[in-house]
Amino acid sequence: MPFSLCQKIMSWIDASPTPYHAVDVARGELLSHGYQELNEGDAWALQPGGRYFITRRDASIVAFRHGRSNPVENGLRIIGAHTDSPVLKVKPKPEKVSQGYFQVGVEVYGGALLSPWFDRDLSLAGRVTLKQDGGLRNLLIDFRRPIAIIPSLAIHLDRTANEGRAINAQEHMRPVLLQNPEPGLTFKGLLARELGKMGVAEIGEDQILDFDLSFYDTHKAALVGIEQEFVASARLDNLLSCFVGLNAFLSSAGEQSAVLALFDHEEVGSQSNIGAQGNLLLSFLERFVPEAEARYRMLHKSMLLSVDNAHGIHPNYPQKHDEGHGPKLNAGPVIKYDANQGYATSTETAAIVKLLAERCGVPYQVFVTRADMRCGSTIGPMSSAKMGMRTVDIGLPTFAMHSVRELGGSQDMNHLSAILERYLETGDLSL
Repeated sequence: MPFSLCQKIMSWIDASPTPYHAVDVARGELLSHGYQELNEGDAWALQPGGRYFITRRDASIVAFRHGRSNPVENGLRIIGAHTDSPVLKVKPKPEKVSQGYFQVGVEVYGGALLSPWFDRDLSLAGRVTLKQDGGLRNLLIDFRRPIAIIPSLAIHLDRTANEGRAINAQEHMRPVLLQNPEPGLTFKGLLARELGKMGVAEIGEDQILDFDLSFYDTHKAALVGIEQEFVASARLDNLLSCFVGLNAFLSSAGEQSAVLALFDHEEVGSQSNIGAQGNLLLSFLERFVPEAEARYRMLHKSMLLSVDNAHGIHPNYPQKHDEGHGPKLNAGPVIKYDANQGYATSTETAAIVKLLAERCGVPYQVFVTRADMRCGSTIGPMSSAKMGMRTVDIGLPTFAMHSVRELGGSQDMNHLSAILERYLETGDLSL
């Protein structure tokens, strides 16, 4: 079983504890492959055959390659995914000392499964904005080592815990960072001290103007199972899709013009200037093709693959899936359907993906929720509506979605990559 792509993706995920880090990894890969970074605030002089990318707020990124074929005549092959995952974010004034323990208050970002966060070795990463040399500086940080933990309450003190313990995010989710802190210690003071230990130039507490920091589990991605059939990792939803998409984007031949769009804020609805409901992708394409008539023609012939994980059928909870629509790990990417438009798949776009899978010899599966349940959201429907182009929602089946550690199939990354590469290289997507 070839694991080279799997190991590469796992390394990328380990290096990406936050969307800022994921975009930084993608930026480095694009630069190493000859892509030019553009600034949205500058005038652009785009060249035929050029390869470009932009980032916005360091958490979303759009990359574009001008293929040898005319994008107005042949459309764009677009892959979309999201960089964010449900996490615990540090509040602006988080300090709390209880029973001699220094803790920090957190907000729950997205629909997190909270119980797996207990008793984990947690680190902290994200972005800090500093006042330095008369101006502002953004600093990407990652503590890497375990600096915090959220201890569980012992079973002896809650005998009914295994019958369903209620978790109050305000009262029960504060991580413990330190015992017996010095009087008056603030989180910014602690942060300034730790940044000094990390080799950053000496920073005073008053220089830290703001921060966007998240806790994460320090346990690295791993192949598990007797035959290493599975990948266990944090943030598989949706860095798995981001990095398989990035790898396919950089590995495909380049005949067709293509776009890779990785958005932040999907887990909270995408309604921001760096989310899929914002203007990031559309404004990029407006500058790429300024003439409206030509752009409308291009978008009409374009297609978006919205790539986001799917729910694999759980062997302990098979009743949670509709009969006949229970995707299995390592059985191929999943085409996701929803009559209520939670997914953007249509008969035409699903047929295109099925044909692509058949042509590259890759299995595929289909998913629809039980009639008494609702599906999750993706960037697919909102991007399709905003851009006015054909879209399909696909993704790899996983267990424990939105947990601090999720599980996917180690073979499925190759399956998805093969379909994405064939899609990026296919000239005619018409039926």
